Amino acid sequence: MRCWLVSRLRCGAAPWKRPTDRGSQLIVGTGWKHASYAAMLAFVLLGTLPLHRYFHLSVLRQPLRLLGAIVPTALLFVAWDLAATAAGQWRFDPAQTFTARLWGLPLEEYAFFVVIPLAGILTFEAVREARSRRRAP
Repeated sequence: MRCWLVSRLRCGAAPWKRPTDRGSQLIVGTGWKHASYAAMLAFVLLGTLPLHRYFHLSVLRQPLRLLGAIVPTALLFVAWDLAATAAGQWRFDPAQTFTARLWGLPLEEYAFFVVIPLAGILTFEAVREARSRRRAP
């Protein structure tokens, strides 16, 4: 039997436990479960920010270019999230997010649309730099 997020009724009959089930074991302690989303974003940053220094990238030294790349997309997806959440098509597990909300979205969701594109840009630039070093004699 397949278990999809949209089919909660079929998931209830699943023989395994989902991470959001009560009593399940998580990597973080039970008192920190509400920080799961924020922890994921922190781990993404911890994994990608060192690329900037290691490869001597100029991504963070060009804040206007970086904002020009991130803000338009972030605005589009925040609007999409707001609409989908208001329509009941999307929700955020309050047990895995902080209680602070802005227009119904957890603050971590806004951070997501900054952190993930930044990580993507840093990764792209690091790969491009690594490939150019490899080709250079």
